[in-house]
Amino acid sequence: MAAMAATASSLAAVRLLRASSPSLSLAAPARFTHLNRFPRSSSLSFHLRSGLHHRIVASAAPSVAFTSVTPISVGDKLPDANLSFLDSADEVQTVTVSDLTKGKKVVLFAVPGAFTPTCSQKHLPGFVEKSGECRPGVDTIACVSVNDAFVMKAWKENLNVGDEVLLLSDGNGDFTRALGVELDLRDKPVGLGVRSRRYALLAEDGVVKVLNLEEGGAFTISSADDILRAL
Repeated sequence: MAAMAATASSLAAVRLLRASSPSLSLAAPARFTHLNRFPRSSSLSFHLRSGLHHRIVASAAPSVAFTSVTPISVGDKLPDANLSFLDSADEVQTVTVSDLTKGKKVVLFAVPGAFTPTCSQKHLPGFVEKSGECRPGVDTIACVSVNDAFVMKAWKENLNVGDEVLLLSDGNGDFTRALGVELDLRDKPVGLGVRSRRYALLAEDGVVKVLNLEEGGAFTISSADDILRAL
């Protein structure tokens, strides 16, 4: 009798779930498997009034594909993309890479993330400090990061950066992806997702003349001093 009552309770629960959530794909009642015998992944657990735990099979979350592109190299033309920033009135402005570099000598350096330790303590401050030494031969110094423009503005204000370095948002990672320098940090617990490898490059009229590309987020060859030595 207890088994019959449990079965009836299970069927009632299934009918209730089907009525309240018609889009949820359920296995047939006869195929329900006890919790202790069912795989833990890709499933949803619920408690029936009979006191027995059963598992409803749900569709598995799709895996996210991640494809890499061959990184840019010296002699290549910089890919065009839209980068953004907030002006003094907090209005979002955009600039294309082609407009930023056309007919100019430009230093671009990228950081894995605004407000992260190495980027905030060494990389960006180094270029701010050395900007005066770079200026005679460089028209623009810009920092790029896969952060939104609001974060980049807050980071600029937090570090008291003036006009020495232009902070640009590659919020969707389009420029980073086109360069082939994505840094996949989705397995890290801090939630950085996909960012940019650290690098510093010198471009003349949009063509890469110097490229110091780090392994991941390392900081060994992409400092302001490294670029100064290459000028």
